Amino acid sequence: MGLFEQIINAIDNPQQQGNNEQLGEILNTIEQLSNNTGTSRPSTIQSALGILGSYVRSALQQKQADSGNEEVQAIVNQYGGVNANPEAVDTLFSPMLQQQLAQAIAERTGINAEMVQQLLPLLVPLVLNLLRTGTNVQAPHTGENPVLNTFVDADRDGDVDLADAVKTAFRFLGR
Repeated sequence: MGLFEQIINAIDNPQQQGNNEQLGEILNTIEQLSNNTGTSRPSTIQSALGILGSYVRSALQQKQADSGNEEVQAIVNQYGGVNANPEAVDTLFSPMLQQQLAQAIAERTGINAEMVQQLLPLLVPLVLNLLRTGTNVQAPHTGENPVLNTFVDADRDGDVDLADAVKTAFRFLGR
């Protein structure tokens, strides 16, 4: 099952945190970022999120290997949101990796690398917030989050594209 299907299942499941309001806040923030950065289209920020998603996924896979599912869920719970949080970026990425990430996004989207550096504290929490939709409301600290598990793809046999999930979310909410 794909990432967006897991998000929709989480929205439909009262045992999971996800809801239309949470998804709407994420999409509103993406639209605001598009307007504020002068990219004029949410698809540019969606592309940036897709690239960022690969880096977040790798970082979370490493955290999972080192500390387990509960630690990864704790990161998602603590840093997922729609507000800027530089600590979220620092928790997942070394300063050198942050620069590499900003350069990779800049090269593929046309957004200035310095602007990308400024956007990372907003974009990383958005990705984590999207992953938080599958959090179990009864036991939020367990590693039983199907959205997060699909994203991390513990068995590493599939490719999860965050940009496609965001694009589908826009269509789902009629935007």
